[in-house]
Amino acid sequence: MGMVFDIRRYAIHDGPGIRTTVFLKGCPLDCWWCHNPESQSSQPELIFRENRCIGCEACVAECRNEAISFQRSAFGGQRSTANGLPPPVTNRTLCQVCGECAEVCYAEAREIAGREMTVAQVLAEIVSDIPFYDESGGGVTFSGGEPLLQREFLLELLRACKTREIHTTVDTSGFTAWPVIESIRPYTDLFLYDLKLMDDEKHRRYTGVSNALILSNLRKLSKAGQAITIRIPIVPGINDDEDNIRRTGEFLTCLPHRHPVELLPYHASADGKYSGLGKVNRLPGTVAPSGERMQMIAERLRSFGLQVK
Repeated sequence: MGMVFDIRRYAIHDGPGIRTTVFLKGCPLDCWWCHNPESQSSQPELIFRENRCIGCEACVAECRNEAISFQRSAFGGQRSTANGLPPPVTNRTLCQVCGECAEVCYAEAREIAGREMTVAQVLAEIVSDIPFYDESGGGVTFSGGEPLLQREFLLELLRACKTREIHTTVDTSGFTAWPVIESIRPYTDLFLYDLKLMDDEKHRRYTGVSNALILSNLRKLSKAGQAITIRIPIVPGINDDEDNIRRTGEFLTCLPHRHPVELLPYHASADGKYSGLGKVNRLPGTVAPSGERMQMIAERLRSFGLQVK
């Protein structure tokens, strides 16, 4: 069994060709710019989309733990649902994340992020798209969260895909013990390897962990001759400065092999997810980098002889 929070079909940015991307829940990092905050916890979570709520109170009637309530008498109108009614209040301490409120939510304002699935269940979703993989040179990508956090589940999925000759990609932060990476390497055709910050102190501040293990594992993967694409999220004010870009270029040129680089511009599409999960967005108001700025960073990295997209 594994914990999955999404399976996205017809993905075109998670490796070559048309792909099915399986998102596994749980992550050891706590990146300030995370665009999948529902992936961080390894347990199911309730997402409430206030703008979809129609105030029907079906969730209140269904909740056995009395974790949901409407406070209409005190409504001042500052925040409202789609029908102009006050939004319900969810006591997340009382909430057991049973999913019953989501099942009766007619407006689909409530959703449980994360469900247990077997290898066979996930595989059934993957193999149904084999014709698209064959036509486009695609396959399956395992992402997260951090897929390596569920090593046994991931390993069995990779093995099952390889027996069916499906191209496999693992999107990882690289923050895990090397034997974990070594165990999945024979069944992985491509690694999408995230590289965020070169300065260890900054890395600790903005992700919660050191980058020493991440850099060490990348060196080992490169030395092993593994196919790797380096992915760098460009977050304004955090890692888009000249010092970080220069140090990133210097590090990548010192790896045993040269690997292509993809730059991923920060976007604020997860703003609603943070509020829906009852979490704080630590980068409010951050604007995506301009196309011109992204091109400048790409050119700077190309000056090191790197292939940059």
